[in-house]
Amino acid sequence: MAEPTTLERLRQDARDELSALIELRCRLGEDPWAFLPELPSVDEQVVATLREERLHSERWSPARARAYHPTARRGAAERFEFEILRDIALDHPELSTAVWSLLGRVPTAW
Repeated sequence: MAEPTTLERLRQDARDELSALIELRCRLGEDPWAFLPELPSVDEQVVATLREERLHSERWSPARARAYHPTARRGAAERFEFEILRDIALDHPELSTAVWSLLGRVPTAW
């Protein structure tokens, strides 16, 4: 059998992570009908994982520190988040829809 592509592997990992989260919340007694709409889609979870990986890279770590510094200009954090998500969309066009859906709800304290 052929080895899955990186994106396929990331999607499978995201499915596994979301399944584990759903199971945990159900075991804790939460109503799935209440929390399922709040959960990210598989592709949104993949984007969040890729974002997290990039935050620790040499390219993005200093930029994040500048954007979130207390003396940063107003809007710097939002611009940083836009750029990092845009970079993900450029590297993985298949995730563009998920990236753009996340852009509308980017918290500045992610």
